[in-house]
Amino acid sequence: MALGRHLLEIAVAAPISPGQAGLFVSFVCVTCLWLYSCVLLRKPVRNLVKAHDSDAGELAERGAGQDRDGPDVDGTAASASFVGELIQSRAVKVSLLQTEALKDANHTLKSMVEFGAIMAWFFLADRTNMLPEGSKNYTRDTFFFVYLMLVLFNLSQPMKVWRTPTLLNRSQTEEWKGWMQVLFLLYHYYAAGELYNAIRIFIAAYVWMTGFGNFIYYYKTGDYTLGRFFQMMWRLNFLVLFVCIALQNSYMLYYICPMHTLFTLFVYAALAIKPKWNEKGTGVAVKIVACFVLVAVFWDIPVVFYTFWQPFSWLVGYVDPRRPKDDAMHEWFFRSSLDRYVWIYGMICGWIRPAIESAFLKVDAMPTATRWTVRTALVAICLGVGQLWYQEVYVLPKLDYNKLHPYTSWIPITVFILLRNITPAMRTFSLSTMGWLGCITLETYICQYHTWLSSTIPDGQPVGLLMLLPNDYPLLNFAAATALYVFLSHRLFLLTNDIKDAVIPLKNNRRLLQNAVLMSGFGLVAFAVGKILV
Repeated sequence: MALGRHLLEIAVAAPISPGQAGLFVSFVCVTCLWLYSCVLLRKPVRNLVKAHDSDAGELAERGAGQDRDGPDVDGTAASASFVGELIQSRAVKVSLLQTEALKDANHTLKSMVEFGAIMAWFFLADRTNMLPEGSKNYTRDTFFFVYLMLVLFNLSQPMKVWRTPTLLNRSQTEEWKGWMQVLFLLYHYYAAGELYNAIRIFIAAYVWMTGFGNFIYYYKTGDYTLGRFFQMMWRLNFLVLFVCIALQNSYMLYYICPMHTLFTLFVYAALAIKPKWNEKGTGVAVKIVACFVLVAVFWDIPVVFYTFWQPFSWLVGYVDPRRPKDDAMHEWFFRSSLDRYVWIYGMICGWIRPAIESAFLKVDAMPTATRWTVRTALVAICLGVGQLWYQEVYVLPKLDYNKLHPYTSWIPITVFILLRNITPAMRTFSLSTMGWLGCITLETYICQYHTWLSSTIPDGQPVGLLMLLPNDYPLLNFAAATALYVFLSHRLFLLTNDIKDAVIPLKNNRRLLQNAVLMSGFGLVAFAVGKILV
């Protein structure tokens, strides 16, 4: 009884929603399926066929193989109806407790259970009073000491070497994302308001990479398949969807996700519409100009923006419960408008990248004296431009800076790119640990709200810190909470990819549609059950 009273005393920040109840029931069901599949895998198979009866054994193996792949209809799988294939899908077989399907799905079920367990931890850590909440305390000395220690640790590790001195290769962009993300997260942890303008530049650089990376992929491969597109959408939105359900948060609380989703859609549409135009420079130029016009109309004329997005306020609307009188659409307008042009600049950089890379290679091939003269001149120009931008733009107060940011964020980004790639060695080597962190930026961004920081209420901004240790040990608590936080972020990165591989086929649109129907059906059933329970 005492334990029961203690559990009841763990206060929940808000009433349980149908979505949360349905998610909990789904988690319990999937856990039971996974445990049953583990039992089946451990259970010894009785050999009912004599050793010398090889023909019968071969026939049994064929039968098992057919069961795993799904039974043929009239001798050919192609003749099966859509509904018939749906009924014979592995997900349905798992739900019906078919042995082979459960065995085959063991790894996916395990990933789903671990994913659900992390969602449960987020709820306990951030929606109950099970763990205390600490207050943020910014001191410049502590902030930069922590960051300096991480940089020194990175420098002590073996460098990652790219195959060739390629301009903005993947290892380099992951390193770039990594060191920016660390500063971005520390900015939130310590409430380092004086770094606001720098953080705006970092977010602009992330959006720039969205335009740059997606443009290069689609421009080079011409791969506009639905499988590839939905894998990207899954990567951007799968985790945030379940976090929103588990914690009753709005999509816009994690504004990076809708922002990158929108700009990814824009890049995809720009290149997928009239793909033949991509083969000519004039065609690409027309598309880029069209993107600028589209952005100018939608964001620089606010009435157009609000008219278009108002019907979607259920998706992109957000009101901080601590400031309930705010305009629900303001957050989406403000966040998306700050970086509305820089993704197009990313596309332009992706388009001219071969020419810039060729210019760097020509400089590398020059005689030593000439080569270093050119490099020195380039560094001097970059530093001069950077200094001018710093004096005229960066040092402005927050509100004044925001007015100029959409039109000037490309300047520090360009300066950094040129300086970071000035020599072949700098283009070849990158910091491996920062690169590793750069791979999980989406997960660290979302997880920080619920297992590093603390908001305690649905849709609340993370104004506090998660305390695993008493308040007397802020640095030890920082170390413990950070270790747990980074570990969970990395696990979620791996789990998201595991589940994605099981759900979204790259080159089978029919199966993709079937999986979408099944996921929608399971989701509706879970919500209905949750509605009944609450």
